[in-house]
Amino acid sequence: MTESSAAVLIVGEVATDRSLRPVSLELVTAGRRLAAAGAPLTALLMGDGLGDAAREFAAAGVDRLLVVDDPVLAATTPEAAATAVAQAIAATSAGVVLIPGTTAGRDYAPRLAARLGVGLAADATDFALDDGVLVATRPVLGGRVQSAVHLLARPALATVRAASFPKAEATGAGPEPEPLAVEFGPNDRRTSVLETAPKEAGPANLEAAEVVIGGGRGLKEPGNFRLVEELAATLGGAVGATRAVVDAGWRPHHEQIGQTGRTVAPRLYLAVGVSGAVQHNVGMQGSDYVVAINRDPDAPIFKLAAFGVVGD
Repeated sequence: MTESSAAVLIVGEVATDRSLRPVSLELVTAGRRLAAAGAPLTALLMGDGLGDAAREFAAAGVDRLLVVDDPVLAATTPEAAATAVAQAIAATSAGVVLIPGTTAGRDYAPRLAARLGVGLAADATDFALDDGVLVATRPVLGGRVQSAVHLLARPALATVRAASFPKAEATGAGPEPEPLAVEFGPNDRRTSVLETAPKEAGPANLEAAEVVIGGGRGLKEPGNFRLVEELAATLGGAVGATRAVVDAGWRPHHEQIGQTGRTVAPRLYLAVGVSGAVQHNVGMQGSDYVVAINRDPDAPIFKLAAFGVVGD
């Protein structure tokens, strides 16, 4: 394995309030595994006003932190983000690049791959190196099958599904952030974000909640979701829902958990009237503990549950 192929670059992400998104710490864990043979682990953080987020990212176990602190990146537009990451790759000679599988990451990663003329493994959940070749594991067919994708070109690009790796702990001081000067062209400024507005949300952020109460069609009618809301409020958790419930108009889309919704990995996931379709399970199977309540003793959700209650 050459030095360039061994170098690993991970790309962090900040939220609209300039805090470090938790998935950034997952990428530290994933990147460290690939760089375990002594290769450097370099992190990149893009945005505007990154002081606190950069310090947290640096302290999470990276060897080097590059920072692109530029008003052009105040809101992550795909053109500008692709340019910044491309120039970071050139500056580090990275052979492996991991990008968060967030809305923003899924937007600019394909553009970056096309610009570099390389492949992209999207929504990966695990990685390995096989004689210097990055092997990305990614779910297909609704999560029923795990495929191993060998990325032969360099750099090897992959987006990482949230809640696939443990979060690295930000301990210690870490390396001093290094400013990376990026030249943005006219095409990088074609899109500008005029305003951002938070989605309507419950008492807790779904993806960051330690407790999630998920409701399904077993609740029978929208009015019965008040029971889920009351339980979530009592436990200090967030409310989630299955796609069937969202499609029926019972709950808003931002509460949907599953393949076409949010991915959550709480300490406790309590499934109420959720049958456990594979498309839903892929969005919550990273939970530490699953407790299921369902009238059907053969419901698939019980295969994931640490505790199950058969009843209404």
